Amino acid sequence: MSNLTPETIAGAYLLTANKEERQNIVREQWIKTMQARLVREELQKCHRAEGENHYFACSHLAKLYNELQRDGKVSTHGSADQVHGFRTVDA
Repeated sequence: MSNLTPETIAGAYLLTANKEERQNIVREQWIKTMQARLVREELQKCHRAEGENHYFACSHLAKLYNELQRDGKVSTHGSADQVHGFRTVDA
């Protein structure tokens, strides 16, 4: 006797699809976060290079960074360790 019924097989596929979908969402959010980090680094370089003129010269980077910060929030369903498959060891 097997426990495999059409309902359990469909449920397994659904769980796998949901897991892959969550992983894709988290992956896209991390990409946006890394883009924001790169823009922030360029903004810092621009501020150092331009000196007092940085408000005018770096405004395009500041606007882009603000947009990426607003849109690039990472939300994990559980802790980051659970999402990425790491196990924590209690010392």
